Formats: sequence, structure tokens, C-alpha cells
Amino acid sequence: MGVAPPEDFGENRKILSRFSRVSLACLLGVPVGLLAGLGLFTFNYAEGLSYLSADPEACMNCHIMRSQFDSWQKGSHHSAAVCVDCHLPHDLIGKYMAKSNNGYHHSKGFTLQDFHEPIMIKTGNSRILQDNCLRCHEGMVHSLVAGATTDRQATECVHCHRSVGHGETAGLGGHRDATGAERKLP
Repeated sequence: MGVAPPEDFGENRKILSRFSRVSLACLLGVPVGLLAGLGLFTFNYAEGLSYLSADPEACMNCHIMRSQFDSWQKGSHHSAAVCVDCHLPHDLIGKYMAKSNNGYHHSKGFTLQDFHEPIMIKTGNSRILQDNCLRCHEGMVHSLVAGATTDRQATECVHCHRSVGHGETAGLGGHRDATGAERKLP
């Protein structure tokens, strides 16, 4: 007597199914929307589109790069190269892989304030820099590099030409640390 005919169960199942889909969409949609909104806000706040360009001004979005930018403007490479010419691979995929890798590390470092001071180049980026030095100056250094050694580290251009791109190595506080003692430069 109290049991509904079988066709009513099918109608109830459709209503429940429709309600479940709407609930599930809301449960998933709200956090996904919040994350997407936060991501877009952060990308806009950090001037994310500027990092897709080759404009050296983008490297100054982080105030810590001001001294490197200023010294580059006064340096010998100012008229011949911009930041990406030295610091990124020249093939499309390699360039954007390096940009995304560097972007992650820069965002993490500046958000958590756990970066080395003064800023130092990482091993992978050092290889990119070396490859770009050799590519641009190939005619001048080909015989020197080819016969010098099989140990690639022994012939890194920045060993002798450390100040070419950015001037002397210095952090925000110059060559001295907070106590006034001379910093040991790499």
C-alpha cells in the first residue's frame, strides 16, 4: 500500500540525478572558480604578460634586478643584446621551457623570500649563458674553446668576463653584508 509503483522510482531517480549533477557542479565550480580567479589576479598583478616578451624592462618587474638592468644599460652588450639573448635558449621550445622554469623559481623565491642574496645564476642557466656566449662570439673563440680542454667548466666565459653583462657582482647591499664585512663573491 505504501510502496510506489515502479515508474515513480524512475522519476525520483531522474530528479535525484539532476540534483546531484547541479550539486556536484557547484561543489567543484566554486573552488575551481576561486583558484582560476586568484591565478588570473596574481598573473595580472605580477605583470605576467610582460614575461612573454623580450623587453629588458620585464626583468625589472622584480625590484631586485634594478642594479643588473642599470649596469647592462651602461655595458658593452647594451647595443648588441637584451636579457633573453644571453639568458635564454634561442629555440622556441627551449626558450619557453626555460622561461617557465625560471618563472616558477622566481615566483617561489620572491613570494617566500628564500632566494640567495646576491642573486646567483643556477647551473642550468649558467650552461645556457655559456652556450649563448659561444654562439654569438663563435668566430672569435672557436679555436680557443676547441683546443683548451675537454672540461667544459674550465672554459666558461664568465670566469674571466664576469662583469661583462651586469658589472660587478653585488646584491642589494653592495659587496658588504649586514655587518659591514666584505662578501665573498663567487
